[in-house]
Amino acid sequence: MSGAGVSSQAEVRFESATGKWIIAAAVLGSGIAFLDSTVINVAIPAIREDLDTGLAGVQWTIDAYLLTLSALLLIGGSLGDLYGRRRMFVYGLVGFAVTSMLCAVAPNIAVLNLSRALQGMTAALLVPGSLAMISASFHPDDRGRAIGAWSGLSGVTTAVGPFLGGFLIDAVSWRMIFLINVPLAAIAVWVAVIHVPETRDEEGGRKPDVPGALAAAVALGGILYGFIEGPVVGWDSPSIYGSLALGSVAVVVFLVIEARSREPMLHLSLFRSRQFSGANAATLLIYAALSGAMFLVVIQLQSVLDYSPLEAGAALVPVTLLLLVMSARAGAIATRIGPRLPMTIGPLVAAIGLALLGRIEPGTSYATVALPGIVVFGIGLGITVAPLTTAVLAAAPSRYAGIASGVNNAVARTAGALAVAILPIAGGIAGAASDSPERFDAGFTRTMVVAAGLCAAGGLLSFVFIRKPGDPVISSPLTAGGEVPED
Repeated sequence: MSGAGVSSQAEVRFESATGKWIIAAAVLGSGIAFLDSTVINVAIPAIREDLDTGLAGVQWTIDAYLLTLSALLLIGGSLGDLYGRRRMFVYGLVGFAVTSMLCAVAPNIAVLNLSRALQGMTAALLVPGSLAMISASFHPDDRGRAIGAWSGLSGVTTAVGPFLGGFLIDAVSWRMIFLINVPLAAIAVWVAVIHVPETRDEEGGRKPDVPGALAAAVALGGILYGFIEGPVVGWDSPSIYGSLALGSVAVVVFLVIEARSREPMLHLSLFRSRQFSGANAATLLIYAALSGAMFLVVIQLQSVLDYSPLEAGAALVPVTLLLLVMSARAGAIATRIGPRLPMTIGPLVAAIGLALLGRIEPGTSYATVALPGIVVFGIGLGITVAPLTTAVLAAAPSRYAGIASGVNNAVARTAGALAVAILPIAGGIAGAASDSPERFDAGFTRTMVVAAGLCAAGGLLSFVFIRKPGDPVISSPLTAGGEVPED
């Protein structure tokens, strides 16, 4: 079996049969996670009606998954390094399939959201493992090409997600969006076990940062609980300010643990790089705007404008198609001129798109109101996403490329979780206000203006913190020790 053994060095070539199988397994694995993250927004109104829950209930349907995924993403990657990247990838696939079935049969919103939290835990093994297998297996001369193929093919699954999800919801039930994961995961497991070589960190000796992961989960969980449940039970409730206080304290505890740990899951020294810190701050704002806006636009289209799930899913497909078409070109431009300009212009264009989307209301036409906003927003993201990744990776030494990518991924997921919890409050459409289509519609425009402001702020941060080509790199005492340079 070609999957047997542990690869001691990256030697697989792109054109080889093994190389193609590795890419196929990685695309299938990451594809079901990406598919799940895009399709869930389209299912929210159907879940809300079928399980008889309010906005807070379906906020947790998204955030329970993002909470555990964000908190455990970095430790999931480190487990792959320690015990085998293929092994953890397969464990993640099996777990994702099982928890997807639990989501599909959930009798009420509490069981669904608990299952979603478990699904996020398994995705924390699956998501970093898919790219890590490629990075660790391919010959350095072919690695960029392999990652590009993975990125493009995975993007196709993201593009298909909203449309496929809308079709399944209309034709059968929202439960099908989870059941479809099972056969896809089974195929990916077969490919990985039979055809993908095992790799791990040959140096070994490191241990997973369990205290850091637990502190991160408590921090994010406490903050999310406070903002999601606050409008429901009242901001003066002891459970609300208690959870917000607990989350805030846990943030400090997490930073202390990571600063003192010999083997932290988050290397705080990375943030000594001005560009790394700035790029991640921009990521936090831009992805908060993206995730929060898409969550609310789908509710506006279905609950207020009476779009079907299929229509709502199809309405958002242009965003992903533009990302697919533009990302490679934007990445090439960022490589040539530096990421600063596209990371400044892109979020500002996306902000205009979000402001245009705020004009969606009953009686407006998709072609004249929704589509222009969706297209402008998609163009802005197409300009932004690849250069943002370039900026993050360029800010860290190559030995920390995996950690830097993992940190940025975790920041993006955390931003999405916080936005789903907080943006409705900013627009005045949280709690009971979300139960009335008229009141939701009245606050929708305000919410989109807030999202546009977040996106624009991300562009301004990029202008300030991202290096221009030819800017000098200021040495740091850490550089001599092989650590992260301060630029």
